[in-house]
Amino acid sequence: MTVALIIEQILNGIQLGTMLFLMASGLTLVFGVMGLINLAHGSFYMAGAFVTAIVAATTGSFWIGLLVGTLAAAAIGVVIEFTIIRRLYDRDHLDQVLATFALILIFSEGTYMIFGSSPMFLSIPQELRGSVNLPLDISYSKYRLAIIGMGIVVAVGLYLLISKTRLGMRIRAGENDREMIGALGVDIKTLYTLVFALGAGLAGLAGSTIGALQSVRVGMGEPVLIMAFVVIVIGGIGSIKGALVGAVLVGVVDTMGRVFLPMTLSNFLPASQAMSIGSSISAMLIYIMMAAILAFKPNGLFGSK
Repeated sequence: MTVALIIEQILNGIQLGTMLFLMASGLTLVFGVMGLINLAHGSFYMAGAFVTAIVAATTGSFWIGLLVGTLAAAAIGVVIEFTIIRRLYDRDHLDQVLATFALILIFSEGTYMIFGSSPMFLSIPQELRGSVNLPLDISYSKYRLAIIGMGIVVAVGLYLLISKTRLGMRIRAGENDREMIGALGVDIKTLYTLVFALGAGLAGLAGSTIGALQSVRVGMGEPVLIMAFVVIVIGGIGSIKGALVGAVLVGVVDTMGRVFLPMTLSNFLPASQAMSIGSSISAMLIYIMMAAILAFKPNGLFGSK
């Protein structure tokens, strides 16, 4: 176990955390402002990836595909919010869960009917292929570094949006007292649509970027959605800062556990047992971390009471 390997896996964890942040930030905004439990958030992640793969294959440009995929996910979010989600705001959480779970099935079956079960593949853009040399003789993927950089840019952009703009002021007010801002003349329906579209667009951006590292396939959003919910519980519901910190924690812990737990156990157990036991324990690490954090911070690291 070398220092270079440890640093490389930390970077991989941060890259995974960046993708989770894009998912979780939109999810926590939607829940914090609108009080909506949206299980279909992973479907926007999948939609963004599929649209990006199709447009990139058609135009030959990854960047055009990325832009169109992100905008398409946001547009789909607007349509879903206007036609379905808007009717759920005054319903209890059970109704929201059932309705958005139904949307998962509709998205998955619809995508399967259109594209089939075979995965699609998205190529890394030419300028980001290969690796870059870092200190300590570390060679690391340019594309993964670009994803980390993109996450930093998005985090700064969200901070400026939430804290420095009139729209951000309304979003923050909506988190605290949505009835009052409605009484003050703010168009609540339009605000909700904008927030939902922003969350869907961020999920689509996450799916579009990760599609070049993994295959684009039906149902790819559900495993990520589970991890995104862990992120917002750890960070605190409604907190963008909490989503960022929670995403990095989850990404690093999950990546380091999957790589180093089997390696460590192999010093004491046969290789096959070490791999089996290590993989099982590492799959539970983020949930163990979540339980430990909630034991001391029941509202999450940055959640309000």
